[in-house]
Amino acid sequence: MNIKIHSIHFDADTKLLNFIEQKIKKLPQYYDDIIGAEVFLRLENVQGMENKIAEIKLFIPGNDVFAKKQSKTFEEATDECAEALVKQLKKHKEKLRS
Repeated sequence: MNIKIHSIHFDADTKLLNFIEQKIKKLPQYYDDIIGAEVFLRLENVQGMENKIAEIKLFIPGNDVFAKKQSKTFEEATDECAEALVKQLKKHKEKLRS
């Protein structure tokens, strides 16, 4: 699976990049035909604490699945995205079966 990670307006450290890759590499256990993933990490210029946004787009045959979450840390936002993507992948798999 091809994983591209883009950090916008900052440089992500290797610890964060490894964390994201590990999360994405677990997704094929829910759906085998994932072609690739594209991750966007963005810092918002908002006064509040929840200014970190993670967007993950998974490329699968037919149509792509997408999740976008905003949180206090990129790890937390990535976790929430991964959970949302798991739900979408399960739903997509069920549609294919029926």
